[in-house]
Amino acid sequence: LILKVKQIEKRDSVLTSKQQIDRLLRPGSSYFNLNPFEVLQIDPEATSDELKKRFRALSILVHPDKNQGDPERAQKAFEAVDKAYKLLLEPEQRKRALDVIHAGQEYVEHNVKEKRKQLKKDGKPLDVEEDDPEVFKQAVYKQTMKLFAELEIKRKEREAKDMHERKRAREEEIEAAEKAKRDREWQKNFEETRDGRVDSWRTFQAKGKKSKEKKNRSFLKPPKVKMEQRE
Repeated sequence: LILKVKQIEKRDSVLTSKQQIDRLLRPGSSYFNLNPFEVLQIDPEATSDELKKRFRALSILVHPDKNQGDPERAQKAFEAVDKAYKLLLEPEQRKRALDVIHAGQEYVEHNVKEKRKQLKKDGKPLDVEEDDPEVFKQAVYKQTMKLFAELEIKRKEREAKDMHERKRAREEEIEAAEKAKRDREWQKNFEETRDGRVDSWRTFQAKGKKSKEKKNRSFLKPPKVKMEQRE
């Protein structure tokens, strides 16, 4: 059975150009292609030399120049291969991808142990379907893809949140700039009209002073004295 699985893997790794393009652009590929090892059809533990050889072989198969009958789809497939390869060249990115692969495998192994515990408790044979290497491999594959998808969803949520925060910060920055502009314009207008206001105030004060002096003079004018009539 293990030999059969390896034969299938070998057959799939040398698909024709059209088959590889179809594989890379199949429905749901936006999530399937999150796993760079799946895109390149290479073992997660492959060496750097094996990675380079695999990339060269696959990129030639899907390159637009080799698929002139379907250049647009070939270009998209080539971009998926190129992206996966560049990601795996980055040590930190490759480590993250490997962590997801290992987490998927550990999750399935944990489930298998739990199943055996329950079977033992029930007094039943400890055989589980994951004893079949192909079933185990498919279970790991599904769990791994689920984890990659969850991480991508979280990444998009963070990206959307960051974008919202940047937009809000930008709006606040624009609002602050506009307020500063309004304040400068008000200060400028205030200064430009200050002399006129001071002159007006001085004129007003002067008029008030004269009016008050005139009023005071009128008030302090001695009253007329009536001459007493002599008898």
